[in-house]
Amino acid sequence: MSVVRMSIAVRPSASVVDALRDLPRPVVRGVTWSVPEQWIVKLRPLGHLTVPAAGGGLEAALVDAVVDAIEGAGPVECVLGLRTVRLGGQWLAAPARGLDELGAAVFDATSPIVPVTHPQPFRADLVLARGRVPADLAGAEIDLRWTVEQVVLVADRSSPRGARLEDRAEVPLASTPSACRRANA
Repeated sequence: MSVVRMSIAVRPSASVVDALRDLPRPVVRGVTWSVPEQWIVKLRPLGHLTVPAAGGGLEAALVDAVVDAIEGAGPVECVLGLRTVRLGGQWLAAPARGLDELGAAVFDATSPIVPVTHPQPFRADLVLARGRVPADLAGAEIDLRWTVEQVVLVADRSSPRGARLEDRAEVPLASTPSACRRANA
C-alpha cells in the first residue's frame, strides 16, 4: 500500500502538446515550467489516496464508477484559452472549456467513493507553470482545441527529482459502451 495523489483527467492531443511546447517559457526566478507529462486537465482531483501497488480495490471502484457515469457518452471538444491566467499567484494556467458535463458526471459518480474535500465549483485548467508566478506572465493568447476521446485515472508520483504521472486506467468516450483499459493490468 502507498499513499498517492490521484485525479481523473483528460490529456491533450499530440498536436496540442506540440503547440504548448512552442509557448514562450521565459526564465523567471521562483517559477517552474510544467513538462508535457504534467499537461492534464483534471476533471476530478481525488487528493492523496491509499492504494495497493497493483491497483484493485479503490482504483477498481473509481474506474467502475467512471465507466458507468460516462457509458454511451461520445467524444467532446476541449478548448484551451483564450488567454493564460494566474491562479492564486502560484500557478499559470490555460483555462479549459467544454468539459463541464463530463466533469459533473465524474464528480457525481466518484463522490460516494472519495468525498469532495475542496471548494466547488471546480475549475478546469491545464497548469503551465508553478511557483511564485508574476502577474505579467498571464494574459498570453492561446486558442487550442482537441477532441477528448478518453478519461484517465492518473497517479501523481512526482517528487523534487521530477515529474512522474502514471495513467492507471483509461476509459474511452464513445457512442457505444466499451471496455476500459487498465494501464497496469
